[in-house]
Amino acid sequence: MVFPVSTVMLDRIDDYRTTLQSHSGPFMDFIEWRPTPDRNVEVLNDTADLYRYFDSTEAAEFLYDCVKRTVEYDLPREIDYLRRHDEARRLIMDTVEMPDRLADDLLLFIRQNKGTLSKKRREREFAPLKNDEIERIEAIVQETFDGFDEI
Repeated sequence: MVFPVSTVMLDRIDDYRTTLQSHSGPFMDFIEWRPTPDRNVEVLNDTADLYRYFDSTEAAEFLYDCVKRTVEYDLPREIDYLRRHDEARRLIMDTVEMPDRLADDLLLFIRQNKGTLSKKRREREFAPLKNDEIERIEAIVQETFDGFDEI
């Protein structure tokens, strides 16, 4: 099974870097290398024994923590977001007929602007919508996502 842990790893990039360095750092005195013109490195000696049987406990613990957060927090949050998004889009489409992509954009713009559609967006992309329709759609988004960003 594959878990999308890259988001967690990016959130914890300093911990990830420390974990990697805890393994490779002690070996640096035993590795002969030189920089290459393409901004890489060339290893000049045999290093296979340094990496063949290494203690990966710290890396395994870090990865375990990332998987745990993904399973216990990120995936349930993503599912909750998708459920709310689909519900908001359905309610928007029940209010005003528009293409799915436009409804998704409208939903995104309202969420990005803390529950309201900006004047610029009203006048440009969504000029055909009436004020009462926009107000109803803003209310739909606010109600559907109520409490989501507080998690």
